[in-house]
Amino acid sequence: QVQLVESGGGLVQPGGSLRLSCVVSGTFFSIDDMAWYRQAPAKPRELVATISSGGTTTYVDSVKGRFTISRDNAQKMVYLQMNSLKPEDTAAYYCARLRRVGLPDWGQGTQVTVSS
Repeated sequence: QVQLVESGGGLVQPGGSLRLSCVVSGTFFSIDDMAWYRQAPAKPRELVATISSGGTTTYVDSVKGRFTISRDNAQKMVYLQMNSLKPEDTAAYYCARLRRVGLPDWGQGTQVTVSS
């Protein structure tokens, strides 16, 4: 059974930084493509960033140049470094293990609030 547990969310002022972490268990991990999604109130869940098993990364346009996704295969961890945060980045952030078919495996989410 795959489990993903996120941490690192919180309240931060505009322009600040946060680093989200996700620990994964129940999978080989090193062969998995991983991602971070986010969901703001009354909005659909949005794909923010992906990282392939080989380390190739992609980002939604709104976070390019500000967010960095990374992984540590030895520790089975995925990270999202978020810099220059904006109020519109406020959302629940979810770590995800991507599947070739079907919905991803999700974590429980961690809340990020950007406000002065």
